[in-house]
Amino acid sequence: MNHIDLLARLAIENDHRIVLLVLDGVGDIRAADQPMTALDRAELPNMDALARRSALGRTVPVAMGITPGSGPGHLSLFGYDPTSPDADIGRGVLEALGLGLKIGQGDLAARGNFATLDGDGNLTDRRAGRIPTSVCQRLVGSMQAALSAFDGAEIEIVAGEEHRFVLILRGSGYSAEVADTDPQKTGVPPLAPQPQTREAEATARLLAEIIARMNEVIADEPKANTVLLRGVSRLPHLPQIPDLYHLRAGAFAGYPLYRGVAAACGMEVVPCGKYFHEIVPAVRDNWMRFDFFFLHVKQADKAGEDGNLKAKIEVLEQVDAALPELLALEPSVLAITGDHSTPAPMAAHSWHPVPLLVHSPVCFVDGSQEFTETCATQGHLGTFPASELMGLLLANAGRLAKYGA
Repeated sequence: MNHIDLLARLAIENDHRIVLLVLDGVGDIRAADQPMTALDRAELPNMDALARRSALGRTVPVAMGITPGSGPGHLSLFGYDPTSPDADIGRGVLEALGLGLKIGQGDLAARGNFATLDGDGNLTDRRAGRIPTSVCQRLVGSMQAALSAFDGAEIEIVAGEEHRFVLILRGSGYSAEVADTDPQKTGVPPLAPQPQTREAEATARLLAEIIARMNEVIADEPKANTVLLRGVSRLPHLPQIPDLYHLRAGAFAGYPLYRGVAAACGMEVVPCGKYFHEIVPAVRDNWMRFDFFFLHVKQADKAGEDGNLKAKIEVLEQVDAALPELLALEPSVLAITGDHSTPAPMAAHSWHPVPLLVHSPVCFVDGSQEFTETCATQGHLGTFPASELMGLLLANAGRLAKYGA
């Protein structure tokens, strides 16, 4: 019996409410050029006061040394083994679900980025300077018109936030075994869509033709003059959170990918803003509707990816300022953590364990004085797989029966 099956066997219902606050990319590192992390430097009176009444530790999203994407990082927090076939959800499907799009069993979805090429055909910006969403919508409209009758394939392109879009191939007979065209670095050209199996060869050829047509449409754009595709995928068969844990689960996330992960797990996605002070009122308005609340704050990760420690500090301080409004709801269990670390010196996701705070009346107060990576390293909870966090939250809420006689 695997871990999630054990939780499903033991899960019971009661009226205790659990809040999981995910500060995306919150973890950071101390380095020669950065002797203090954002958590070290930020003024966080409310989180630090909470830490003194809580248990701290660290989670490992996938495995030691493995750098997680956002999808696996969140699936792990929700109790799934991110390396299992059931949890192998491509970014394309997650983005599509997050935009509220319907994905059929035979459909293929890919996450797209507008990007910038120089005169030599090399990438200079994988995010096209984070173009405004309005520009993205205009470009997507032009590309959709050019692909409306494309060799019999039914193609749908939907604009996301800033530089992001979703490409969907409607129908059947497509293979998801096609590699990303994003090389994940600048100074090199985009990759061709490579088939990873013989069955995927036709799909890879079709995607190459679609990419070429899209690039023709945007060739004269100053920034967004090429496209990159990631996470070519199909709809998974994932066990649903309400069935697994007997929880009415609500997701409060302002960005499509994270809404998509939640929807794929069976959570109800509730409209809300993108910033924590906008999310908390939506939680308050829906407090009696759910037992489990997933709250997602993106901005710390964005600051980390930009290598901007100052901005990361500001995000954390903004969250801390609004934290009393969440605490006023008196959740039975409150956990604060991230789906992965995004250290500012690395300007990217990393493999470093993620700090965690768990508060409940029975959490074992461990004497930590503040919420930082150092205190989390010394905390009572230790360092453990993120996929075991859900069991810990259910236990703190009294939602797990005793195992065995």
